[in-house]
Amino acid sequence: MQVFLVGLLILGCVLFAFLSDRRQAEEAAGRQAGATARAVADSPSVREAIQAGGDPSRLLQPYAEEVRRDADVDFVTIMDTRGIRWTHPDESQIGARFLGHTEEALSGRTLQETYTGTLGPSVRVVTPVRADGEVIGLVSAGITVDQIAARLRDQVLTLLTVGGLTLVVGGVGTYVINARLRRHTHDMDAAQLSHMYAYHQAALHAVREGLVMLDGQRRIALINDGARELLGLAPERGVGDRADALGLPAPLTGALLAAEPRVDEVHLSADRVLVVNTSPVAAGEQRGTVVTLRDHTELQALTGELDSERGFSEALRSQAHEAANRLHTVVSLIELGRAEEAVEFATAELELAQTLTDQVVQAVGEPVLAALLLGKTAQANERGIELTVHEDSRLDDGVLPPELPARDLVTVLGNLVDNAMEAVSGTPSARVTVTARAEPDGLLLRVADNGPGVRDGDEVFHRGWSTKEGGGRGLGLALVRQTAERHGGTVTVGEAPGGGAAFRVRIPFGRHTPDGSTALPAPRSRPHPGAGPPGTAPLPTPAPTDDATPESPR
Repeated sequence: MQVFLVGLLILGCVLFAFLSDRRQAEEAAGRQAGATARAVADSPSVREAIQAGGDPSRLLQPYAEEVRRDADVDFVTIMDTRGIRWTHPDESQIGARFLGHTEEALSGRTLQETYTGTLGPSVRVVTPVRADGEVIGLVSAGITVDQIAARLRDQVLTLLTVGGLTLVVGGVGTYVINARLRRHTHDMDAAQLSHMYAYHQAALHAVREGLVMLDGQRRIALINDGARELLGLAPERGVGDRADALGLPAPLTGALLAAEPRVDEVHLSADRVLVVNTSPVAAGEQRGTVVTLRDHTELQALTGELDSERGFSEALRSQAHEAANRLHTVVSLIELGRAEEAVEFATAELELAQTLTDQVVQAVGEPVLAALLLGKTAQANERGIELTVHEDSRLDDGVLPPELPARDLVTVLGNLVDNAMEAVSGTPSARVTVTARAEPDGLLLRVADNGPGVRDGDEVFHRGWSTKEGGGRGLGLALVRQTAERHGGTVTVGEAPGGGAAFRVRIPFGRHTPDGSTALPAPRSRPHPGAGPPGTAPLPTPAPTDDATPESPR
């Protein structure tokens, strides 16, 4: 089909060129004949031969034939004013009347026409010969139409030859290009490619997972709607932008630019937890990278809540074990006949457990955080760590605004406590102090420990930072910062009094009265000190410290 179209195009070009060249050839023949006729008419020897009288043919015939050959015209005819020929290529026509129009020439004007004479149809020019202002003769020069056609045939043959060669070369080139395209398109034609592109676009933008393709220069070659949402890209960002110019966190950017494959790596964007997989695309040389992104935010939050519940169940298990030991002690005292001592022992243990539980509930009335602290306390006791709630803590139930869910507070406080317990693990007299306080400008959470402290400053909040060896670490503090910043808060780290690290989180409530002051929600009624659940983990009585003083940054 393509060869047929190219052949038809070439044929049309040849036909157009033929018609155009024919017109140009006739015009060129007229110009050539006119120049020859005027040159002969202006020749002094021609005027002298005509004025000499007698038989001018004897002098003019050789001259006319010489001019005809030199000028490459078919005839040069010199005649008198009556049209009687003095010269002609066919000498038998000398003396006969000229076949054509001579009226204009006799009037002193030059005439060009196509006329059929003794040599056949020709393009001819008739011009006067003047002497002393009078017309004394006429000169006609012309080229036959057959001669013009012969010249045109040579040009047409040349055009046809060039066109044929072009057709052959075009056909071969089309075949080669078509075969190459077929190889690259897996033998699919244009319609199949169009359908495949439509399916590709539909699938690309239908999946919720993010898909990014980077070229060899680490520029975005393709990105779907899911990836834009997960990465938080602005509308003007996308195809053509470099991956390192998207404003993403450094660890996430490093994963996108990595030359080696990455499998199920957890990274943080501005407000999401992402699972990132990268796969370099190589075919002899690196061509780019395919990146897939999955939203892990909800799962990470649920995992944090599950860890909190698991910690609470561990606390219950630990308390059940200790309660069984105390019960055995009471039974043994009764069996020994020491009932009064058994009653005193049981009462003292119950009062101690209830008192310490009430301390947590009185300080932190928010039920989810209270349960989290009780669970973490049980874990700390089992690991030989003293976890205390600072005496300045006060967080009543109902103070937190709806836009600050308890799930996010579990993420922040749970990770800070876990990080502190990891830091003091193996430290003599290990101690972790927690402060949770509602202030006029927002919520303050502070976790201090007496561990080795930190020296990396802001680096501790980057994904992958950890003081412990082994994989799977270094995400907790990054999640703390992400959660705090999502609510407009800040996270700082400094040195705790007496050594160790102190992490401080401030989250504004974001509710303002008309005069600009912060309005806190009214707390709900607090539980009675004796209403706490029995059997919860005991907390050591917090010793007065200067823990509330601001930490000095490292």
